[in-house]
Amino acid sequence: MSMTGRVALVTGGTKGIGRAVAEHLLGAGASVAVCARTEAEVRAADAELGERALGIVCDVADPEACERMVEETVDRFGRLDILVNNAGLGIFKPLREMSVEEWRLQIDVNLGGVFYCSRAALPHLSASGDGFIVNIASLASRHPFYGGTGYNASKYGLLGLTEAMLLDVRYDDVRVSIVMPGSVDTYFNGRDQVPERTWRLHVDDCAAAVMQLLSYPKEAHVSRVELRPSQPPRK
Repeated sequence: MSMTGRVALVTGGTKGIGRAVAEHLLGAGASVAVCARTEAEVRAADAELGERALGIVCDVADPEACERMVEETVDRFGRLDILVNNAGLGIFKPLREMSVEEWRLQIDVNLGGVFYCSRAALPHLSASGDGFIVNIASLASRHPFYGGTGYNASKYGLLGLTEAMLLDVRYDDVRVSIVMPGSVDTYFNGRDQVPERTWRLHVDDCAAAVMQLLSYPKEAHVSRVELRPSQPPRK
């Protein structure tokens, strides 16, 4: 699949799933902007990803920062065709232990950030004539777990937001899909780097799901992808 001439923005794109998605898009010929909250991460990714990449410092919990990020992407590349909302965080505590600040942070990053970025990007995605928003969520969007008070709430909300957005923008020439991976061997598991292969999903598996969604013709739309390890440990 050639993505030559297409422009994508991947939030949380300096490491983990987001980095893998950015690398797959670049490999297919797209130009790609990636963001993270820290300048050091952004500058490193900017240098490593090459000349068709742009690193931007952005906290997706800040709606004005999201607007600036989208405009910076369009200023650099001239258009925007694809938005991959990947930025997120996990604070895993039961209700009695979670502070109000932790609750607000998790909801505003995992859920608010998708709204802020999508709202800012929508005019440009629509203008492209074949825009696409892919939201990276989790099987936690459907399956609660102990200590998931904030995380489950944000991911359940993201599933609902995605399915409503799909209906809101389908006649604006924008498709909206959600990818919901299960256990992924990435930084959420406390690792400093992603291992080659374990029983868990690899970040490249998630990136492949995104690329498959983007490969469908404009008239076809896969709205949800649930992705699981094929052989998790027996219980």
